[in-house]
Amino acid sequence: MVTLDTLKASRRLRDAGFEEAQAEALVGAFTEDIGERLATKDDVALLGSTLENKIALLEQRVNLRIALAAGGITTALLAAIAIATGIIVSRL
Repeated sequence: MVTLDTLKASRRLRDAGFEEAQAEALVGAFTEDIGERLATKDDVALLGSTLENKIALLEQRVNLRIALAAGGITTALLAAIAIATGIIVSRL
């Protein structure tokens, strides 16, 4: 939750021409309705850390799938070479 110096904010509004009741109502509405939805620096840092972890896991999964696919291709090529070699040898 975002911290707000409500007294300071209310004073600034009064200095700008708001009546005391208006200033307090506006600051109260902001802190209750909007302030709870704003992200703090800690919220953003936590989100960034979480995203970094998820990206790292995704990268590992992609690398594993590439390795498995490459292994499958290698196996298929070796099998094709073995078959071709068998055909060539049988004709000799």
